[in-house]
Amino acid sequence: MKMQESGENYLETILMLKNRHGQVRSIDIANELGFSKPSISIAMKRLRENGYIEMDPQGWITLTDSGMQIAEKIYERHRFLSYYLQKIGVSEKTAAEDACRIEHVISQETFERLQEHVAKAQKNEIE
Repeated sequence: MKMQESGENYLETILMLKNRHGQVRSIDIANELGFSKPSISIAMKRLRENGYIEMDPQGWITLTDSGMQIAEKIYERHRFLSYYLQKIGVSEKTAAEDACRIEHVISQETFERLQEHVAKAQKNEIE
């Protein structure tokens, strides 16, 4: 099933917050993204119903295996694209914003070719 960009953003945000703070609640996501608590609650319900997250009785959110797989893929793309854009001279802020948009639409094939290109370029810099 193809996930919408908003769902990917929520999963990526959960992963980033978990890495940063160890645990995640809906309010943390709302604060991070600047969305209302009711909007986050609706989104978390959808993610839970689709098997991407689990929520315990205290409200702590964890990614399921399928949710983690999507979150890690999007986060990897974000980090790489942001890095690459900065390497070619784009400001850090603009690179992060553009990476956020590109990470959802770039094909796996194009992403892999970009990674290979950067790896070759870095190898040539070292030699």
